[in-house]
Amino acid sequence: MVICVLCGENLMRMTKLFSQTLREAPADVESANHRLLLRAGMIRPLAAGIFSYLPIGRRAMDKIEAILREEIEAIGGQEITMPVVNPADLWKETRRWTSVGPELGRFKDRGERDMVLAMTHEEVVADLVRSEIRSYRQLPALLYHIQTKWRDDPRPRGGLVRVREFTMLDSYSLDATWEGLEAQYRAHYRAYFNIFHRCGLPVVAVQADPGMMGGQVAHEFMYLTPIGEDTLFFCDNCGYSANRQVARARRPVPQAEPLAKMEKVATPHASSIEALADFLSVQKSKTAKAVFQVAHVPGPEGEREEFIFVVVRGDTEVNETKLANAVGARDLRPATEAEIRAVGAAPGYASPVGLKNVRVVVDELVLQSPNLVAGANEEGYHLLNVNYGRDYTGEIVADVAAVEEGDPCPDCGAPLRTSRGVEVGNIFQLGTRYTEALGGTFSDENGETRPVIMGSYGIGVGRLLACIAEEHHDEHGLVWPATVAPYPVHLVRLGSKTGASEEAADRLYADLRAAGLEALYDDRLESPGIKFNDADLIGLPLRITVAERAMKQGAFEFKRRRDGEVWLVPMAEAVAAAGREIRGQLEELGKAGKSSEEQWRTVDGGW
Repeated sequence: MVICVLCGENLMRMTKLFSQTLREAPADVESANHRLLLRAGMIRPLAAGIFSYLPIGRRAMDKIEAILREEIEAIGGQEITMPVVNPADLWKETRRWTSVGPELGRFKDRGERDMVLAMTHEEVVADLVRSEIRSYRQLPALLYHIQTKWRDDPRPRGGLVRVREFTMLDSYSLDATWEGLEAQYRAHYRAYFNIFHRCGLPVVAVQADPGMMGGQVAHEFMYLTPIGEDTLFFCDNCGYSANRQVARARRPVPQAEPLAKMEKVATPHASSIEALADFLSVQKSKTAKAVFQVAHVPGPEGEREEFIFVVVRGDTEVNETKLANAVGARDLRPATEAEIRAVGAAPGYASPVGLKNVRVVVDELVLQSPNLVAGANEEGYHLLNVNYGRDYTGEIVADVAAVEEGDPCPDCGAPLRTSRGVEVGNIFQLGTRYTEALGGTFSDENGETRPVIMGSYGIGVGRLLACIAEEHHDEHGLVWPATVAPYPVHLVRLGSKTGASEEAADRLYADLRAAGLEALYDDRLESPGIKFNDADLIGLPLRITVAERAMKQGAFEFKRRRDGEVWLVPMAEAVAAAGREIRGQLEELGKAGKSSEEQWRTVDGGW
């Protein structure tokens, strides 16, 4: 049975409800979830990427947060609350004050001290560790909170999908051993699938880039949808899955050839790989592509810019995330023509051959590809038979090439397919990055001092709400899963204010509440069409209509929102029937989808 834990009767009557439904959403709203959450009176925008949650929307958030608390506490989580405002000194100690860009909210307090609006709380947790943890006997531990965050995203979009102010579940595991971290990481993996299944949201887990969080292992939980900004790669043969940022492919090994003599040839008007391949009648895989980037690299004395000369094979593109990770950059930008010429290279005809004092990054596939065509650093000329090691070298050799749809899976060689997705959760094995920086240590069994090993795990609550709305709607409005519906029952009274239906509806409303069933009571003096349209728009699981026509048959009308089925229930049995219906829907959600254990086995072979 659904227990009513929120307050007052007036807030459940639509005559007293603060929010109103909208006939239309603003013209610039594109996604279904954004449009319907606005029209249903659940959210309202204040500024770009900043929203208010109105009463019905707040209740849905509360339902989601209750599921989050239950599942994290089931694996040992202890709830705390950490401040949104952090002293910048913590972020300076971990160097994220300089390594994170303008999306980090920075300001000065009245004492001219640098402060941060936290987008995540690793620094605060590590600071708590150094003040609270002394012995291995206090480990393992798991802390979590559900807190407001700020990330000054330059491109907020999609309503709650991409915002600047948001609510996050963050949990942080603390361990004495790497085996302990692995155990807590797996526990979160399973708990997250439980959370998303209970919310009625299908997700997949993919390998991910740790990004600014750091660490070596990370996974994202993705809701697959055309509105997603992330490109994901999947192998249907072996189960490999990864975000485009870190996806790998099994590159065919080029045929071995004797290293031929390097030769300069004229290539007029062949400043692109396509034009060059056509002019010389060679495949693009026999060319070397030069890509120029300027990296913003954090350092102890602040951020510096570095010119990066990247070499990939002509039939591939550069993956900027892989490149940024290889050179330790916060972000990258394309180099200007003036910057390219300043190092002695010629745009469209460039190669690292003969250049000095340039940081060169070479994709590992180039090393296996003999006798490539590369630029001569002279307008209108290229070099034949250029080979790595003999003719030039690179400071860094790494996998920096982007993967494309149809490329062979790195594990089994089958073609990879792509899909779009929205990240609704992430998990990171942080290791000791933050505890070493902030002195978060413990004394082990032998009395030796060691840094606490951390994991970090997050779910965006508002984004999860938006994705549930995106997944569960039809042409009439939202269709909430019973677990996260603002109310399980929408009680609609038809007829005049003084008619028999009013007394019956008021009595049923009271009886539902007494039985622990939350009901949104539409007691407005509106037409049946308006009331039914609003009920479909708001999308609660069960609509009960109290109307004099059905009451003459001694019944109330029930309508299940998800499939539109309508049936009559004797008035005396209405409360019990409503309880059975909602319990049935809750039980179905508990059984839906793959189990977390099955998902575990499909991702990276369960590690």
